[in-house]
Amino acid sequence: MKRLIVGAAMAALLAAGTGRATAGDWFPYSVEVWDPPFNMASPRHKVDYVPLPKADKPFELCVSFPHMKDAYWLAVDYGVADEAKRQGVKMQLVEAGGYTELQKQISQIEDCVAAGANAVIIGAISFDGMNNLVSEIRKKNIPVIDVINGMSSSELSAKSLVSFGEMGAKAGEYLAKLHPAGSAPVKVAWFPGPPGAGWVEAGNTGFLGAIKGSAVEVVETKYGDTGKEVQAKLVEDTLQAHPDISYVVGTAVTAEAAIPILRDKGIDDKVKIVAYYYTPGVDQGIRRGQILAAPTDSPVIQGRIAIDQAVRILEGKDYLKHVGPALMVVSQDSIKTFDPASTLAPDGFSPVFRVQ
Repeated sequence: MKRLIVGAAMAALLAAGTGRATAGDWFPYSVEVWDPPFNMASPRHKVDYVPLPKADKPFELCVSFPHMKDAYWLAVDYGVADEAKRQGVKMQLVEAGGYTELQKQISQIEDCVAAGANAVIIGAISFDGMNNLVSEIRKKNIPVIDVINGMSSSELSAKSLVSFGEMGAKAGEYLAKLHPAGSAPVKVAWFPGPPGAGWVEAGNTGFLGAIKGSAVEVVETKYGDTGKEVQAKLVEDTLQAHPDISYVVGTAVTAEAAIPILRDKGIDDKVKIVAYYYTPGVDQGIRRGQILAAPTDSPVIQGRIAIDQAVRILEGKDYLKHVGPALMVVSQDSIKTFDPASTLAPDGFSPVFRVQ
């Protein structure tokens, strides 16, 4: 049984239609709702998400990201900034500089709250490391929304995110179909991302589970920050240790970094690339035949929904507590019909740290 809040606002939230993520009219958009919320194993059902037309007043929202070093977080930035503008609320965005900077992220959020934030949206560096902070913020009756990465706190107000376990599984399933049990074994180097991040651990579990029983063998797993220099070095070191691998699979940054490395070594026809999330570099790589495939979790939409959740909570209106866009895999076969507006910031978009 679907447990949905009944009312005029929720009726609008569930309005029929198919979603496009264009800036002016990105909704309704097909999403999945977890019920009960905050448990990725909970049953899900699909609805078409429709945000509020405009906030009642210009609330001050604090948004915290792990970093802005890659185009994935630039896409989320576009989503939160554009939706804040559309709804007429203020936004302050802070970024910690990398997945090693947990204490900096905590300090930045504390400063945001002290400066008068009405709600906080967090893309967390650590799955468990933010829980004390979340508890302190909630004691002040300030809503906290978990976006993209996942946090384990039970005191969160809402989540706008997908299962990165399923993102990893989508990439694994793609490979397992190419190399089913009984076919010739293939060796894979796997780069799940920064150690300790909730999305990375989930992605790792999902990927390994999906290839189990197939002809795909992971010969090396390398964790590391999602800066391009870090990922490039991990790929270089792995290729030196395992010259017989057939696939580089990992973060979008890994995939982007691997393209010139494989080309320079003259092995781009032998070693193929798969990413387990989506960026402009991955999009370009698929279109050029340099990357085989990648699932997308529509990060622009996740950012937009987090803003809408915050406004709905502040206004005491109906809202979905745990929601995320439906996943899909984009491959060289399907790229021509893929609408990137849900996933990528527009060409030429520059980071936005403040919406007034």
